[in-house]
Amino acid sequence: MSSLSRELVFLILQFLEEEKFKETVHKLEQESGFFFNMKYFEEQALAGEWDEVEKYLSGFTKVDDNRYSMKIFFEIRKQKYLEALDRHDRAKAVEILVKDLKVFATFNEELYKEITQLLTLENFRENEQLSKYGDTKSARSIMLVELKKLIEANPLYREKLSFPPLKASRLRTLINQSLNWQHQLCKNPRPNPDIKTLFTDHTCSPANGARAPTPVTLPIAAVAKPSTYAPLGAHGGPFPPTAVSANANPLAGWMANANPSSSVQSPVVAASSLPLPPNQVSVLKHPRTSSNALAMMDYQSTEHEQLMKRLRSAPSGDEVTYPAPPQQASASPDELPRTVACTIHQGSTVISMDFHPSHQTLLAVGCSNGEIALWEVGLREKRVSKPFKICDMAACSVLFQGAIVKDPSISVSRVSWSPDGNLIGVAFTKHLIHLYAYHGPNDLRQHLEIDAHVGGVNDLAFSYPNKQLCVVTCGDDKLIKVWDLAGRKIFNFEGHEAPVYSICPHHKENIQFIFSTAVDGKIKAWLYDNVGSRVDYDAPGQWCTRMLYSADGSRLFSCGTSKEGDSFLVEWNESEGAIKRTYSGFRKKSAGVVQFDTTRNHFLAAGEENQIKFWDMDNINVLGSTDADGGLPNLPRLRFNKDGTMLVVTTADNGFKILANADGLRTLRTIETRSYEASRAPTEMKVSSSAMVGNINPVITKVERVDRSSPARPTPIINGVDPISRGVERQRSLDDVSDKTKPSDLVEIVERVQCRAVTMPDSTDPANKVARLLYTNSGTGILALGSNGVQKLWKWSRSEQNPSGKATASVVPQHWLPSSGLVMTNDVPENLEEAVPCVALSKNDSYVMSACGGKVSLFNMMTFKVMTTFMPPPPASTFLAFHPQDNNIIAIGMEDSTIHIYNVRVDEVKTKLKGHHKCITGLAFSTNLNVLVSSGADAQLCFWSTESWEKRKSVTIQLPAGKAPVGDTRVQFHSDQIRFLVCHETQLAVYDASKMERIRQWVPQDVLSAPISCATYSCNSQLVYASFTDSNIGVFDADNLRLRCHISPSAYLYQALSNSQTLYPVVITAHPQEPNQLAVGLTDGSVKVIEPSDSEGKWVAAVAVDNGIQTANNPAS
Repeated sequence: MSSLSRELVFLILQFLEEEKFKETVHKLEQESGFFFNMKYFEEQALAGEWDEVEKYLSGFTKVDDNRYSMKIFFEIRKQKYLEALDRHDRAKAVEILVKDLKVFATFNEELYKEITQLLTLENFRENEQLSKYGDTKSARSIMLVELKKLIEANPLYREKLSFPPLKASRLRTLINQSLNWQHQLCKNPRPNPDIKTLFTDHTCSPANGARAPTPVTLPIAAVAKPSTYAPLGAHGGPFPPTAVSANANPLAGWMANANPSSSVQSPVVAASSLPLPPNQVSVLKHPRTSSNALAMMDYQSTEHEQLMKRLRSAPSGDEVTYPAPPQQASASPDELPRTVACTIHQGSTVISMDFHPSHQTLLAVGCSNGEIALWEVGLREKRVSKPFKICDMAACSVLFQGAIVKDPSISVSRVSWSPDGNLIGVAFTKHLIHLYAYHGPNDLRQHLEIDAHVGGVNDLAFSYPNKQLCVVTCGDDKLIKVWDLAGRKIFNFEGHEAPVYSICPHHKENIQFIFSTAVDGKIKAWLYDNVGSRVDYDAPGQWCTRMLYSADGSRLFSCGTSKEGDSFLVEWNESEGAIKRTYSGFRKKSAGVVQFDTTRNHFLAAGEENQIKFWDMDNINVLGSTDADGGLPNLPRLRFNKDGTMLVVTTADNGFKILANADGLRTLRTIETRSYEASRAPTEMKVSSSAMVGNINPVITKVERVDRSSPARPTPIINGVDPISRGVERQRSLDDVSDKTKPSDLVEIVERVQCRAVTMPDSTDPANKVARLLYTNSGTGILALGSNGVQKLWKWSRSEQNPSGKATASVVPQHWLPSSGLVMTNDVPENLEEAVPCVALSKNDSYVMSACGGKVSLFNMMTFKVMTTFMPPPPASTFLAFHPQDNNIIAIGMEDSTIHIYNVRVDEVKTKLKGHHKCITGLAFSTNLNVLVSSGADAQLCFWSTESWEKRKSVTIQLPAGKAPVGDTRVQFHSDQIRFLVCHETQLAVYDASKMERIRQWVPQDVLSAPISCATYSCNSQLVYASFTDSNIGVFDADNLRLRCHISPSAYLYQALSNSQTLYPVVITAHPQEPNQLAVGLTDGSVKVIEPSDSEGKWVAAVAVDNGIQTANNPAS
């Protein structure tokens, strides 16, 4: 059978297993002989199903195939014989002896005679060799241990004991991709094709007078994802498993192709009474590599390659999508930062640079004289300079002390921000690394010094093994080490035979690992254990190479230079451990190592020939280049900021240049303007200097104290004021504090001309207030769930006034209904007043799941038909959330305070989480931390591991004195997947989920003193929108919860005040792509979309919303 046919059998086996065709699965395993299911074999043997055991074995081996097989069958039949004797069933024992054991007499007649003599004993345990035979159950377990060893050693079972690491529902995925391909070939493709059969190729039959449909509007992403087919699944279910859920080991493909030297030897089987010939014993010692993931097919055509390119942009490989419009299929070269914004002189040669992960213009620089500096490039200001200094010479090794006395010169080799932006790691060319805690723009304190390696420390990075922030280093001593933030070494990886040049920590799903490269060109990969390197590859050029992932972690690249000066920039195929493409454009010889970086999941950049060269990730040819107006060294070093709007590059005269695209230039101009205005505006604030330092940079958590044994701990900041500084001054009332911290740059929106608002048609219904409100993920529609359980959908379409087809306040949308006229109506109880509406939308906008006191209903968003219902009350569902990595898994909060983890595909509650005391009012997943955060009407937050579903911690939110712990509490994760927003009628708060503690809080006051009804992050997580029960809306800076804009009811509510006294937003939601657009659902059932007027453009002109920078005129600064 061909290799592809063999792989098809595995796909069918996976399908049968997922659909629970248990007997058929094992029948196919046995008949094909491709996969020996050890678990099934053990179950049958322990149950004493001897006929089934031998029948299953017969698919893989026969008695006389080899000595291992003979021993396997002998042990099984001997056990069957002894059990018959133990039951005193001598007739059955004689039958087994004659029919089953007789065959072994040819090979060992003495053994057969000895077995026959057992018939003469009253109890076979009288035989000395069987005297320790226990009961049947224990005897079977002992036999199984021996059988497993024999099976693993048997060469006939090699490559048959492990199932290939397939993604879940792989066969369905391939069928969906085939349907997608067929649909692309349709002459008249319909937006929502109805697939009724797989027996014939799909075609869309043209309707009368049909014309080519308007392309489906694309949802959130740089390259948008169109709507999808409903995948094939159990019960007609709509939930395609996510692409990242199946592969248990991201290094599997590399391991399968790794050099034999890196393979782990199999253990030698224990001695047996049936002797093994020497040549077969040697087989046991032969190394075996792990089974490989499915390889790419060899017969790829040009069309196939184009399809792969088209599908690559989709978030999930299992979701089949329509092709994106050509003009949106790739990022524009205009997005590359090419314009020189400024040139900055550092004073010494710049070796390494890194932008802050969220403060996009804060740059850390490491120099050849050991100095590190922090620059605010928007202001051309050096905020901090730290010359090299040894903190504790006595604590350093004798080798380092001798080296530094002999040659005191030392250079930075690497500078890197931690992912949360609270720490800077610095590696030096002699032994040491330093960690600095970043407290604010002018405050950088040394946190830790480690004598890490013998010789130079060549690279440094941060990672999260076991959910703990750690530092990874490598050096000239050929070692890779992992340190915790107290300076303790927790892992030491040995295996390289040359100095380690670079490291690249990464994770796929829940697997944390490290790629490393050495100066002999070897690439190795390590898991956080003591087993050793998992792979051993040769990098192109076989010298100094650095590896980097794209920003979304989906693509792996490396760039390096050979000793001869040839440079190589390549993309790797992770599933195979092979080079996927090699980029061209380097000159023949380079007198050094080329440096590179990636940005926007689409572009590569490398410094060579006194210029910067750019590539599109999907094209091997150079996209363009720039010399940055001259002055660059031969091999310039470079680094993008995190959103790709700026690029820093080193200059030949001990400095660096900042290059920017249009967005980056606007950001820099905004900072300059704000700084100028702040310098002109007198400040009348009367807050202590410590409060000022604590609030200059809202992105960075205030650090209370830092020492060598304790990592930085955040201090909660309330209404933009540091409680430490409040304690220094005399006691002041909360009103006094609020007065003195009221922003002088607060934007007041009070007139209708200052904003645009549009009311959804057919939405007003005083008896049916809006209970839940969602934008579709494509940004083209709004879905509202009313308190009566009825859902309404409004859609925008493309027009001259609205060419994008996105939601906008400039155009009135259509109240959309299917041609059947169906309405999405939920199952509701008799007492509707006590029902809690809840809703969740699938990522592809194809299905919506909702409930209103009754069963959970699953609706098709195109037909409004109910696909299925589940989870009938009691208890009733009160909150719904899809698992972000598997749409088959749903977290369902219940009115009885439990949380059900429900698998739609198998219609089964996997587990129940208990920790709250009242009904669940909020659920939010973090993919970075593998955490589920829940909130309840008990004003409590619970943190759950999504791996074990165990509760990690519970926290009660801090309520005002005398306030009972009641009221709905909602939670939503920031885009960094670490911080999350908590909304309660008494407060807004920001928590750090990694530390499970609060870092910011705001309480209603001044113009916003009414209870909070709802709050949400903007799509880029730079703003927080909050609605209040007096109809006001507040726009807050998401990092420090400073009120930046106040939207008065008069600006968006057009009713007379007498009619609107009880009219206020119950819910508020933010557009998935437009950071300055929001929508509110009101108590009269109406829904409004609100956005700034064209002249304003943004709610908060003083804050660079696009990149989250808090600028200098903040009065609390």
